[in-house]
Amino acid sequence: MNAADQARSVELAQLIASSVTLFRGQFPAARVNLTPWRDDPQTRAFAERESLDLAFHFPGWSPRLQCRSLLVQLRLEQAPPARPRLLGVVLRGLTYESERWRLATVGDWRPSGSHLPQPEQVAELQHLCRQLFDLFATGGQAHAPNGEDGDGEDGANGTAANPTAA
Repeated sequence: MNAADQARSVELAQLIASSVTLFRGQFPAARVNLTPWRDDPQTRAFAERESLDLAFHFPGWSPRLQCRSLLVQLRLEQAPPARPRLLGVVLRGLTYESERWRLATVGDWRPSGSHLPQPEQVAELQHLCRQLFDLFATGGQAHAPNGEDGDGEDGANGTAANPTAA
Protein backbone atom coordinates (compact mmCIF):
# COMPACT_ATOMS: atom_id res chain seq x y z
CA MET A 1 0.00 0.00 0.00
CA ASN A 2 1.24 3.51 -0.70
CA ALA A 3 3.41 4.75 2.16
CA ALA A 4 1.70 8.15 2.07
CA ASP A 5 -1.67 6.48 2.70
CA GLN A 6 -0.29 4.50 5.65
CA ALA A 7 1.27 7.45 7.53
CA ARG A 8 -1.54 7.80 10.06
CA SER A 9 0.59 8.26 13.15
CA VAL A 10 3.58 10.39 14.05
CA GLU A 11 5.65 7.25 14.69
CA LEU A 12 4.90 5.75 11.29
CA ALA A 13 5.43 9.07 9.50
CA GLN A 14 8.82 9.32 11.23
CA LEU A 15 9.75 5.77 10.17
CA ILE A 16 8.76 6.48 6.56
CA ALA A 17 10.74 9.74 6.53
CA SER A 18 13.77 8.01 8.06
CA SER A 19 13.53 5.23 5.47
CA VAL A 20 13.50 7.83 2.71
CA THR A 21 16.54 9.50 4.29
CA LEU A 22 18.47 6.21 4.24
CA PHE A 23 17.86 5.74 0.52
CA ARG A 24 18.46 9.40 -0.32
CA GLY A 25 21.82 9.13 1.41
CA GLN A 26 22.83 6.44 -1.07
CA PHE A 27 20.96 7.81 -4.10
CA PRO A 28 20.84 11.62 -3.68
CA ALA A 29 19.69 12.31 -7.24
CA ALA A 30 16.68 10.00 -6.95
CA ARG A 31 13.21 11.51 -6.66
CA VAL A 32 11.08 9.90 -3.96
CA ASN A 33 7.49 8.83 -4.61
CA LEU A 34 5.41 7.93 -1.55
CA THR A 35 2.43 6.94 -3.73
CA PRO A 36 3.81 4.52 -6.35
CA TRP A 37 0.46 2.77 -6.86
CA ARG A 38 -2.52 4.20 -8.75
CA ASP A 39 -5.67 4.92 -6.81
CA ASP A 40 -8.16 2.92 -8.84
CA PRO A 41 -10.54 0.05 -7.98
CA GLN A 42 -8.34 -2.67 -9.48
CA THR A 43 -5.24 -1.55 -7.57
CA ARG A 44 -7.21 -1.09 -4.33
CA ALA A 45 -8.48 -4.70 -4.65
CA PHE A 46 -4.89 -5.93 -4.32
CA ALA A 47 -3.74 -3.44 -1.68
CA GLU A 48 -1.73 -5.03 1.13
CA ARG A 49 -2.31 -3.14 4.36
CA GLU A 50 0.74 -4.85 5.90
CA SER A 51 3.05 -3.14 3.43
CA LEU A 52 4.60 0.31 3.12
CA ASP A 53 5.46 0.93 -0.53
CA LEU A 54 7.57 3.77 -1.87
CA ALA A 55 9.63 4.31 -4.99
CA PHE A 56 12.74 6.17 -6.04
CA HIS A 57 13.04 7.41 -9.62
CA PHE A 58 16.45 8.19 -11.07
CA PRO A 59 16.91 11.16 -13.41
CA GLY A 60 17.92 8.70 -16.13
CA TRP A 61 19.18 5.17 -16.56
CA SER A 62 21.30 3.81 -13.70
CA PRO A 63 23.87 1.48 -15.27
CA ARG A 64 25.13 0.37 -11.84
CA LEU A 65 21.62 -0.66 -10.78
CA GLN A 66 20.40 -1.65 -14.27
CA CYS A 67 17.11 0.21 -13.79
CA ARG A 68 15.37 3.60 -13.85
CA SER A 69 13.42 3.18 -10.60
CA LEU A 70 13.50 1.29 -7.32
CA LEU A 71 10.28 0.05 -5.78
CA VAL A 72 10.75 -0.50 -2.04
CA GLN A 73 8.19 -2.64 -0.22
CA LEU A 74 8.49 -2.83 3.55
CA ARG A 75 6.54 -5.85 4.84
CA LEU A 76 5.09 -5.31 8.31
CA GLU A 77 3.85 -7.79 10.90
CA GLN A 78 0.53 -5.94 11.26
CA ALA A 79 -1.27 -3.26 9.35
CA PRO A 80 -0.83 0.25 10.78
CA PRO A 81 -1.70 1.91 13.16
CA ALA A 82 -0.20 -0.90 15.28
CA ARG A 83 3.45 -0.40 16.24
CA PRO A 84 5.19 -1.46 13.05
CA ARG A 85 7.55 -4.42 13.17
CA LEU A 86 9.47 -4.95 9.95
CA LEU A 87 9.32 -8.55 8.74
CA GLY A 88 11.05 -8.11 5.42
CA VAL A 89 12.08 -5.86 2.57
CA VAL A 90 11.55 -6.40 -1.15
CA LEU A 91 13.46 -4.17 -3.57
CA ARG A 92 12.62 -4.19 -7.26
CA GLY A 93 14.65 -2.59 -10.04
CA LEU A 94 12.21 -1.37 -12.69
CA THR A 95 12.13 0.14 -16.16
CA TYR A 96 9.12 1.50 -17.97
CA GLU A 97 8.59 -1.92 -19.51
CA SER A 98 9.10 -4.37 -16.64
CA GLU A 99 10.86 -5.54 -13.53
CA ARG A 100 14.58 -6.13 -14.20
CA TRP A 101 15.55 -7.65 -10.85
CA ARG A 102 14.29 -8.30 -7.33
CA LEU A 103 16.09 -8.54 -3.99
CA ALA A 104 14.22 -9.89 -0.96
CA THR A 105 15.41 -10.24 2.62
CA VAL A 106 14.77 -13.99 2.71
CA GLY A 107 17.22 -16.75 1.96
CA ASP A 108 20.62 -15.45 0.88
CA TRP A 109 19.48 -11.85 0.15
CA ARG A 110 20.75 -12.12 -3.44
CA PRO A 111 19.00 -10.42 -6.36
CA SER A 112 17.34 -12.44 -9.08
CA GLY A 113 16.18 -11.34 -12.50
CA SER A 114 17.21 -10.71 -16.08
CA HIS A 115 19.57 -7.73 -15.54
CA LEU A 116 21.26 -7.67 -12.13
CA PRO A 117 22.87 -4.67 -10.43
CA GLN A 118 26.65 -4.53 -10.10
CA PRO A 119 28.06 -6.45 -7.09
CA GLU A 120 29.02 -3.23 -5.26
CA GLN A 121 25.44 -2.00 -5.58
CA VAL A 122 24.08 -5.34 -4.36
CA ALA A 123 26.23 -5.01 -1.23
CA GLU A 124 24.98 -1.45 -0.69
CA LEU A 125 21.33 -2.51 -1.14
CA GLN A 126 21.84 -5.32 1.38
CA HIS A 127 23.37 -2.77 3.78
CA LEU A 128 20.34 -0.49 3.30
CA CYS A 129 18.06 -3.41 4.15
CA ARG A 130 19.99 -4.08 7.38
CA GLN A 131 19.69 -0.38 8.23
CA LEU A 132 15.92 -0.57 7.67
CA PHE A 133 15.65 -3.49 10.11
CA ASP A 134 17.67 -1.49 12.65
CA LEU A 135 15.51 1.58 12.07
CA PHE A 136 12.24 -0.26 12.68
CA ALA A 137 13.69 -2.12 15.68
CA THR A 138 14.50 1.18 17.38
CA GLY A 139 11.34 2.97 16.27
CA GLY A 140 13.38 5.43 14.24
CA GLN A 141 15.02 6.91 17.34
CA ALA A 142 18.58 5.66 16.98
CA HIS A 143 19.31 6.37 13.32
CA ALA A 144 22.66 8.06 12.81
CA PRO A 145 22.74 10.35 9.77
CA ASN A 146 26.17 9.10 8.68
CA GLY A 147 24.82 5.58 8.13
CA GLU A 148 26.70 4.07 11.08
CA ASP A 149 23.57 2.74 12.80
CA GLY A 150 25.12 -0.31 14.37
CA ASP A 151 26.76 -3.57 13.61
CA GLY A 152 24.14 -4.90 11.21
CA GLU A 153 22.99 -7.65 13.56
CA ASP A 154 19.28 -8.36 13.25
CA GLY A 155 18.83 -10.73 16.20
CA ALA A 156 17.39 -8.08 18.54
CA ASN A 157 14.24 -7.62 16.47
CA GLY A 158 13.62 -11.29 15.73
CA THR A 159 14.40 -11.13 12.02
CA ALA A 160 16.56 -13.52 10.09
CA ALA A 161 20.11 -12.26 9.88
CA ASN A 162 21.66 -11.78 6.46
CA PRO A 163 23.86 -14.82 5.87
CA THR A 164 26.14 -12.82 3.55
CA ALA A 165 26.76 -9.99 6.05
CA ALA A 166 30.35 -9.50 7.12
